[in-house]
Amino acid sequence: MKMKRGDIVETIDDAITGTVKRVSGTTITIEDANGFEFQFEENELVLISSNKTLDNAIYDADIETIIKEKEIPKRKTSQSVKPKERHTPKFEVDLHIHQLTDSTKGMTNFDMINLQLDAARQQLEFAIRKRIPKMVFIHGVGEGVLRQELETLLGRYNNVQFYDADYKTYGIGATEVRIFQNIEP
Repeated sequence: MKMKRGDIVETIDDAITGTVKRVSGTTITIEDANGFEFQFEENELVLISSNKTLDNAIYDADIETIIKEKEIPKRKTSQSVKPKERHTPKFEVDLHIHQLTDSTKGMTNFDMINLQLDAARQQLEFAIRKRIPKMVFIHGVGEGVLRQELETLLGRYNNVQFYDADYKTYGIGATEVRIFQNIEP
């Protein structure tokens, strides 16, 4: 490391600290706090601080970084949830046949409705076990056969109340289910 005139240095082997007065090759002359001059080789000294003046410190500083350090941090705003959205169910089950199986080839209508009802029963049992308070079954509009069968299935449970889901969110093809945890199924 190159030392310049005005740098503050300290010796490695001795307890001498001083300011660089002259640099000639690898020989450096320093002056200590008492005004005594010493000569050392460059490898015998350690740079404590450079001779940056106030002007150099200001011009070399990154102004943007300093401004960011001085700014008062802004409060993080949390996303406000509308009261109506607080109680919307998060657990949705889509009972459309194409969501439950890759292909309906070779399946009769009876097979398809049984697959959909089995999926609904499994998801309802899961919600009851995991103590999920609300869920939505998306069944679509169609002729209403799946909806009627779903209502029959839900009517068998004592701890379940069901009604049409929010029209704005799901349209008329969904049923919302509320599960009561204190009542035996």
